[in-house]
Amino acid sequence: MSTYDPKPEHKFTFGLWTVGNRGRDPFGVEVREPLSPVAIVHLLAEVGAWGVNFHDNDLVPIDATPAERDQIVADFKWALDETGIVVPMATTNLFTDPAFKDGAFTSNDPKVRAYALHKTLRAIDLGAELGAKVYVFWGGREGTETDSSKSALEAGKRFREALNFLCDYALDQGYDLKFALEAKPNEPRSDIYLPTTGAMLGFIATLDHPEMVGVNPEVAHEHMAGLNFMHAVAQAWDAGKLFHIDLNDQKFGRFDQDFRFGAEMIKQAFYLVKFLEDVGYDGARHFDAHAYRTEGPEGVKAFARGCMRTYLILKEKAQRFNQDAAIQALLAEINADDGTYSWLAGGFSADKAARLKGETFDRAALGTRDLRYEYLDQLTIELLLGVR
Repeated sequence: MSTYDPKPEHKFTFGLWTVGNRGRDPFGVEVREPLSPVAIVHLLAEVGAWGVNFHDNDLVPIDATPAERDQIVADFKWALDETGIVVPMATTNLFTDPAFKDGAFTSNDPKVRAYALHKTLRAIDLGAELGAKVYVFWGGREGTETDSSKSALEAGKRFREALNFLCDYALDQGYDLKFALEAKPNEPRSDIYLPTTGAMLGFIATLDHPEMVGVNPEVAHEHMAGLNFMHAVAQAWDAGKLFHIDLNDQKFGRFDQDFRFGAEMIKQAFYLVKFLEDVGYDGARHFDAHAYRTEGPEGVKAFARGCMRTYLILKEKAQRFNQDAAIQALLAEINADDGTYSWLAGGFSADKAARLKGETFDRAALGTRDLRYEYLDQLTIELLLGVR
């Protein structure tokens, strides 16, 4: 087995909507035949994935009868049992149906808001039934085209009330679930509320059960906002809120492209993988991406294998970075501390503040120190390019 072959302990997952993506875009119809949920589970087992995630209607059509629903779920469970594929995460589609054209939880119409809760309660039941431990909320329609249409303050209150209701429901049912909020700045709405991971982290603190709710950062979504994804992930990790993660790739300044992981910004992908591995992130590594529209069935498999292989290659590169003598010597030099100000450790005291105010500093010397970041970056690039 190659070093880059996926194993269950890597916890690589895909959504039914990712490998099942048929290549439709705003300017063209589907180019690939549909795959049933059972077929997708077998495909994922074939390429070496660990898990499969789903929106409620990826698995059960929105207009399915109770009998049809039960048969679909039974067939899906059979496929999971046969292959060993697990369901780590589930979510609700609150964006496709025309009922949600002005939002779901934040809609101006109280009937729509009630229907969104109704649909999500049933979807949570389904996710829990299939073993999901994380439930993701992506508010793709929770926003505006014109701010005259909706109060941002009232929309925030509505979203908060919905999440509080759903947290209480999960607790009442005894479900072992955590909720993860996924941010995106725009698309399909012109502006989506809570557009970044940082905004979501601030919002979580206002909920009745903040301990139950974290975030699900996505590479493409932070890149659409012009942000450094690894920094968002680090903030979420530091806050104890990295409950799930969506891996893909994206050109800056474009629509949501959902490219294969590492397909565009390999350097940022490297720093992300290095961060996750260095801190010991143990959650699912979910590839929320899809194959190019040019691909057929074998291309879809190549896409899925490529996501996982790239992650494992970058994981090995991160290990080499941590073991590279020149890089580590340079980092030690950059971060050198002669202990002069070790007395500042341990936080504030009046004595420390008084002593610090009495210190003198050589600003010229501080401003002329050569930090050698150019050399460090070049060493990193050479490592990524395989020449060191």
